[in-house]
Amino acid sequence: MTYALGLLVALGGFWFVLSGQISPFFGGVAVISVIATMWLSARLKVIDRDGSPYHRAPQLLLYLGWLLGEIVKANVAVIARVVGPSHAIDPAMVEVKSSATSNLGRALFANSITLTPGTVTVDVIGANLKVHALVRENAGADSFDEMDRKSARTADPHRASGS
Repeated sequence: MTYALGLLVALGGFWFVLSGQISPFFGGVAVISVIATMWLSARLKVIDRDGSPYHRAPQLLLYLGWLLGEIVKANVAVIARVVGPSHAIDPAMVEVKSSATSNLGRALFANSITLTPGTVTVDVIGANLKVHALVRENAGADSFDEMDRKSARTADPHRASGS
C-alpha cells in the first residue's frame, strides 16, 4: 500500500509539473488519468519497490549532481577536441562490464554513459555494455569504473558495499 501511495503522489505531482494547470477541468482530467494509471499498474502488478522508486530519491539526486559535473567536464573536453587545432578525434568501441545487480542499475549506467558527451552506449547484453567513445585514449574499460560504481550504488543500495 505504501508503494501505491507513493506512486499516486508521484503521478499527481508529475501531472501538475507538466501541465501547470489548476482549473477544475484539468484537475478532473488529472484525477481520471492518475486513477486509470494506478488501475493499469495494479493489473500489471508493477506497484512494488522497483515500480515506485521514490525511496531512492535522495541517492538519485546526489548521483544526478555528480553526473551533471561529469557532463560539464566531458563537454569541455569534447569542445577542446573538436575546436582545437589538432582535431584529435580517434573513435573506439569498447566493452564495459556493469557491476549493477538490477536492470535499473544497468539502465542507469548505460544512460549515464550516453548522456556524457563523447560516449554512447550502443548495445546492452546482460551485464556487458558496448560503448562508442570519441577518443580512444579515454575509452578504456577502467575509464567507466567510477560511473559504474556510483550508478550501481544508487540503483542497488541494498547490495554489499564491497562488490
